[in-house]
Amino acid sequence: MNLIEFASPYFLFGLIVIPLLIIWYIFNCNKQQAYVSFSDTGFFNNLPKSWKSYARHIIFMLEIAALALFIVALARPQSSSKNQKVNIEGIDIVLAMDISSSMLAADLKPDRLEAAKMVASDFVNGRPGDRMGLVVFSGETFTQVPLTTDHGMMLNMLRDMKCGMLEDGTAIGDGLASAISRLKDSEAISKVVILLTDGDNNAGSIDPNTAAEMAKLFGIRVYTIGAGTRGTAPYPTQTPFGIQYRQVPVTINETLLQQIADTTGGKYYRAESKEKLQQIYDEIDKMERSKIEVNEFKRLHEEFYPLVIAGLILLIISFLLKNTIFKSVTE
Repeated sequence: MNLIEFASPYFLFGLIVIPLLIIWYIFNCNKQQAYVSFSDTGFFNNLPKSWKSYARHIIFMLEIAALALFIVALARPQSSSKNQKVNIEGIDIVLAMDISSSMLAADLKPDRLEAAKMVASDFVNGRPGDRMGLVVFSGETFTQVPLTTDHGMMLNMLRDMKCGMLEDGTAIGDGLASAISRLKDSEAISKVVILLTDGDNNAGSIDPNTAAEMAKLFGIRVYTIGAGTRGTAPYPTQTPFGIQYRQVPVTINETLLQQIADTTGGKYYRAESKEKLQQIYDEIDKMERSKIEVNEFKRLHEEFYPLVIAGLILLIISFLLKNTIFKSVTE
């Protein structure tokens, strides 16, 4: 939308002269008429007045209007339009998520995996300017989503993620290495892996600490999350009477996850509930923010030319009327 501004607004005070001139004209217009004395004016009182005696005021109105236009033109009205250029330097983030069978434990409601999926989906929705990727791992690893800005696809893959997609086990080193392979060539201002697991490294061919050193080499920060309560957790077991829950030990290798975070400049978190997991993702979200730069451009266009032209036209019309139709009236 174009806005009107004045480069020299103080000239607008000159418009105060307009009503003063109108008042002066009203009180002095009769002095411009010629007077002739008659002993009896009754005859003249019954004569109709010429239309010119009324229409002659048009000249003054034209001149006043021209003066008003010139005063406004002196104030230099300008139309302005604003444009914004938004530059977003996003962050590349890969979610590395454990989908081993132990993620079905119900200490996080409704279970660890579903809680992780819901919280991760909220995290993705809150970062529209970043590229996201998804790596899943259990006994082996698989890249579900390469780095992409298509968050719709990312959310669909998170929703469809489930235990049993891969051979069972917990290959933390392989999962981290797969996430690193997706980020190593990135030119983003920040490269991040959020690794979530509920166990210890018991599968795969890559040592987690070796993978952490690789991440450090490529400038990738790794935030590690251990999902699960302390002690034991209810785990679903199929029985002849249906699914029943039995308490199984929670074996999260916190020392290993802490080492990975320390090596890469990240941070280790323990999520003992879905609410705590949400708080962890919120904290990471605040620490890893995209750089947004907004440049505003303002264009000004001079708008006084039409006012000057209109004022000149009014003066020309006034001059022509004064020297033609109303010549006899104004003399």
